[in-house]
Amino acid sequence: MDKEIKYDIVVAQDGSGRFTTISEALDSVNVFNQKRVYIFVKKGVYKEKPVVKSYQTNVALIGEDRDSTIITYDIGAGTLRPDGKKTGTFGTPTFTVLADDFRAENITFENSTGRGNGQAVALDVAGDRAVFVNCRMLGWQDTLLAGKGRQYYKNCYIDGHVDYIFGGATAVFDECTIVNKDRGYITAASTPKDQKYGYVFLNCDIKGETDDDSVYLGRPWRHYAHTVFINCKLGAHIKAEGWHNWKDESREATSRYAEYNSTGPGAAPDKRVGWSKQLTDEEAAEYTVENIFDGWIPE
Repeated sequence: MDKEIKYDIVVAQDGSGRFTTISEALDSVNVFNQKRVYIFVKKGVYKEKPVVKSYQTNVALIGEDRDSTIITYDIGAGTLRPDGKKTGTFGTPTFTVLADDFRAENITFENSTGRGNGQAVALDVAGDRAVFVNCRMLGWQDTLLAGKGRQYYKNCYIDGHVDYIFGGATAVFDECTIVNKDRGYITAASTPKDQKYGYVFLNCDIKGETDDDSVYLGRPWRHYAHTVFINCKLGAHIKAEGWHNWKDESREATSRYAEYNSTGPGAAPDKRVGWSKQLTDEEAAEYTVENIFDGWIPE
């Protein structure tokens, strides 16, 4: 981000900004902005559940420092609501983006619920043309809901245990670090049948803080799930078979799972399940950001 940028709104817990919470700052944003609205967030731990509403377009949220500008909450799917019913997955997100053309830099999005309380989303993105640069998404199960639209993640850190990148978006993870904190599954795509691209990992570092041979690259949350790893380094935690069918053989015929030029101890092209694919040079060359996003090139 240009250091000369003039911020429209400053958020600071010490009172030195216009607002002390991110939610208050977002509430002040006008509807359907044609020009970018820049919000600067000073260091601090912001325990809140902000929402970028669908009509709050062109918002940019810029943190002072990635590791010390933290938006966090601790609701899991099993958390009881005031009416006594469980919250459910889609009530858990710490931060929700419903608007188009959202951008975030140098921010940590966290759901701190941890083990034992079910799905717990740190970041839910449903707007089109969303960009995240140098951000962290921290959680346990279902950390990042990349649900709809086109989404671009550059130099981000994403961790979790089970299905911690899930949903139906067309999303590119470019030079990101992806970390399994225990045995499980990295992705659970639900790519629509008529959508050409789902999750594409480019030049990513796939790490594990768990046992060797204990993590799948993905499993299909819905039929026609599309997930591809290109030029990625895979740790020893990745299982040789690579992919799981979610105990439904019918999904093997529709899932679109592929790799190209995987390296590292977790790369085992000859041992992958037969219903996954190793891309040819020509096929891999089609996976440019411009092609994946149908002409949109993230700034």
